[in-house]
Amino acid sequence: MPRRPSKAAVTSPPTIVSGTAQKRRASARLSASQNEIKRVKSSSILLDQSVKSTAKTSKYFESDNSVESETATSDPSEPEEDDSESAYEEGDPSDATAEEESEPEEPSESEEDDKKSRSRSKKNARSSNVDSNLLKGKELWREGVRTGLGPGKEVFIPKPKARDPGKVPYQDEKLHPNTRLFLIDLTKNNDREWLKGHDPDYRAAKKDFETFVETLTPKIVEKDGTIPELPVKDLIFRIHRDVRFSKNPLPYKNHFSAAWSRTGRKGPYAAYYLHFQPGSSFLGCGLWCPEAEPLAALREDIDENVDSWLEVLGEPSLRREFLNGASDDHQEIMKAFAHANRESALKTKPKGYDADHKSILLLRLRSFTLARPLTDDDLLSTNAQDRISALIEILEPFVTYLNSVVMPDL
Repeated sequence: MPRRPSKAAVTSPPTIVSGTAQKRRASARLSASQNEIKRVKSSSILLDQSVKSTAKTSKYFESDNSVESETATSDPSEPEEDDSESAYEEGDPSDATAEEESEPEEPSESEEDDKKSRSRSKKNARSSNVDSNLLKGKELWREGVRTGLGPGKEVFIPKPKARDPGKVPYQDEKLHPNTRLFLIDLTKNNDREWLKGHDPDYRAAKKDFETFVETLTPKIVEKDGTIPELPVKDLIFRIHRDVRFSKNPLPYKNHFSAAWSRTGRKGPYAAYYLHFQPGSSFLGCGLWCPEAEPLAALREDIDENVDSWLEVLGEPSLRREFLNGASDDHQEIMKAFAHANRESALKTKPKGYDADHKSILLLRLRSFTLARPLTDDDLLSTNAQDRISALIEILEPFVTYLNSVVMPDL
């Protein structure tokens, strides 16, 4: 027979839950459910605002409310007397509906659009005034220029236009004053960004000089029959400089120029040269730094036929216009011609010739050119082409003689 324990088993007393604790738990649970109701209410309001319609009782709110009430009242562990003291029961669904119905109506879409458009126009007016003040006096075409505008702003730069010709129309046989003004501006702003921003001015000036050269060519052909009528592109030099092997980094020339020879601006023949640069324009002719073979032929001809040189250079009109009015003395003529080509001349005698040669002033030369300065008024006048063709008539014997030496006709 089993032995009974001497002490009775100690049983834990039943937990007595006071009414206060029950009320606290019930109120806490119901207050959480009330928060859920508030969240549902706020979501319903958002739904009403999104569709822009008049607020009314939401069926979603009522369904959630009914579900929450059923959950709270159907719990068998909660006494009925505690439910009456909860915050959930104090808020009647009809009261919530009345609160929603008492809220002011949402504005219509048209009213909101009107308000937004008015506010947007005010902002644009203020921003335009600020933007105009910020952008005033700035060269927006230059790379790196800051506009000072905030994000989302756009800057519209008007397309540049050529300078107004004023009362002076463009003419084919006359250079326009705007061409001179463009060259002056290019001298002050010799960079690619500036020329890109003033492309219309460049194209207008280039076309003006091209038409001037095109109409001048027939007059030059009349004075020198060896010059053919070539296209303008074969006569005019490009304004772009080759800076690959130059110490001068400027990308553009500050002048327009053209040359007429038997092969245009290029070739071994002596040419007539027109240089249009404000304040430094001139008309010239001859051979500038010829190759070794033609240079040797010229020196040989000077050594053997110096009298022919002096006869050509001693023409009165040539001495008056291109040799600063030198006298007809042979030594004075050689000095004047050597002075005109002193930049590229040798400082000593050339190889194969004596230092005391009678024509040493001419033998030391490496260029054989003649030039006469032209004022801006000379080139901008209405009779500029007549003046140029008259000077070319004076230069024609000298150019013809040079070509007979370097490229004799067979």
